[in-house]
Amino acid sequence: MNAPMRLMSLLAGIAFMGMLITGCDSKKQQSDSIDKPNKGTIHISVDESYRPVIEEQIAMYEASNPETRIIADYKTEEACIRDFFRDSATRLVLITRGLKYNEESFMKDSLKYPPRWGLLAADAIAVISNRNNPDSMFTMDELRDRLLGKQKREQTLVFDGLSATSTYRFIRDSILKGALPDSSVVKAAKTSQDVIDFISENPNAIGLVGISWVGNPEIKEQVERLQKIRINYLRCDICPDQPFVKPVQESIQSRRYPLVRGLYYVIKENYHGLGNGFVDFLKYERGQLIFRRAYLGPIMNFDVRPVKINLSLPKK
Repeated sequence: MNAPMRLMSLLAGIAFMGMLITGCDSKKQQSDSIDKPNKGTIHISVDESYRPVIEEQIAMYEASNPETRIIADYKTEEACIRDFFRDSATRLVLITRGLKYNEESFMKDSLKYPPRWGLLAADAIAVISNRNNPDSMFTMDELRDRLLGKQKREQTLVFDGLSATSTYRFIRDSILKGALPDSSVVKAAKTSQDVIDFISENPNAIGLVGISWVGNPEIKEQVERLQKIRINYLRCDICPDQPFVKPVQESIQSRRYPLVRGLYYVIKENYHGLGNGFVDFLKYERGQLIFRRAYLGPIMNFDVRPVKINLSLPKK
């Protein structure tokens, strides 16, 4: 082989080795860019009414997996669903319902694989009032009549929004059966914290918030809130003796409390990435223990925890 031929052969070999190295680097970069349950970053959208307990879940997951970062945006339920359908970066949402059949079909056609969803825990909507408000027990009929402006119109009822929030949707669908509340007696606050603040400052008002914000007697901030507000009793219409109950863990688990709903995950991740890793954490023992500790109703079987804050009915 003459010198020019040897040079061409050498150059071809170098070029081939370069292609192999580049290909390996490309595959490595592609592999590194895909998040895993123990490594990577993910954006999720979460119903704002679950913020306290989900912040605790994320803190524990990231502490156990230091190379992960879960960036949660807390929004109305409608905004979470909009993110899920329109934002490719949002692969996981935590809301109060699963997907409807037409939503599943749409996403399956768009993604070429079906999204998944399921129940994580049972939650409840608490009816709260100022400590100086004389009313502390309600029947569902009384609550419905107040929302429709048929009773005690002088008292304001406060939601965390009046259109796109899960609390408003649940009350409209489950209590009002599709009817709209009387706009002259109902007030919209921006967030659950704003509802609590309004009730703290207004003795003549009643608020509705997720129990995650006020039901955990082991969180200092929530105990302090209960110095200014009160979690009220609702009558259990499915119970033989129709007692009045609070949204404590036992009545949530047994569905004796009338305003129980579910916390659901909805995910569009067809590989075992960080989204699926976090969902698995929430579904199984460690995440379920956090739901239990937050006094929600976990889907795994645990002993119900006793609550010591203001459990007895007031003496008349």
